[in-house]
Amino acid sequence: MKYLTELINFLAQDNAVLVKVVQTQGSVPRDSGSWMAVFRHTLVGTIGGGHLEFQAVALAQDALAGRAVLPSLQTVPLGPTLGQCCGGVVQLAYRLVSSADSEALRNELRPALQPVALFGGGHVGRALVNVLSDLPFALRWIDSRDEIFPVQVPPNVVTEHSDPVHAAVANLSPGTHVLIMSFSHAEDLDILAACLTRMRLSADLPYVGLIGSDSKWARFRHRLEERGFGAEDFARVTTPIGIAGVESKLPEVIAVSVAAQLLQMSQ
Repeated sequence: MKYLTELINFLAQDNAVLVKVVQTQGSVPRDSGSWMAVFRHTLVGTIGGGHLEFQAVALAQDALAGRAVLPSLQTVPLGPTLGQCCGGVVQLAYRLVSSADSEALRNELRPALQPVALFGGGHVGRALVNVLSDLPFALRWIDSRDEIFPVQVPPNVVTEHSDPVHAAVANLSPGTHVLIMSFSHAEDLDILAACLTRMRLSADLPYVGLIGSDSKWARFRHRLEERGFGAEDFARVTTPIGIAGVESKLPEVIAVSVAAQLLQMSQ
């Protein structure tokens, strides 16, 4: 989303050449659909770097300066032609774009985003928003405290005040990954119970992650058992959250670890 926003903003000032990977074969630096926009004095996005990108940028800038004609398609064997060790084949499409193409480009280049519901606007929540906003996630940021949210948030982040906070669980989109880290253990417990209740009915929340220690999870299991939940429900919960081996409790480190886990789940 960041690259697309930058592209639209820059197009308001100048034309560009859109270079898009339309087909690949074998080992290549970026997949089909990857793109970059080449302006006279800047570059937005990437098709993988290295000689492939260097030559594509040079061709696009020559075309913008009137020194070359853009090919509609260009097939590039990375090994024989450029000496890149990937060794695959990439087909690139080139076209001139302007501000008149902005809406069409939004529709064409908008990435498919995995929905994530983040319950909690504390230190880790804020760090997660900073990390996830540059990744392919559509983030719904929920808290019972309306004043907790910053004035400005990234384009793919929507803030929501919900009181009681667990009421928001019923309206989550199917397939949403849920992160629970509110300011209150009582709220965390209610959110988790709402998620488990929904999972019993529809099983449409593929990831429910709860921040906290082993002792917190032990207390939660006991309280959830009092509400009628059991081992099958508990198996749906990921706690602690984040990838294994990252022990730091710094909010920024936790955020990177959790983002990596979400990316693994989204593959």
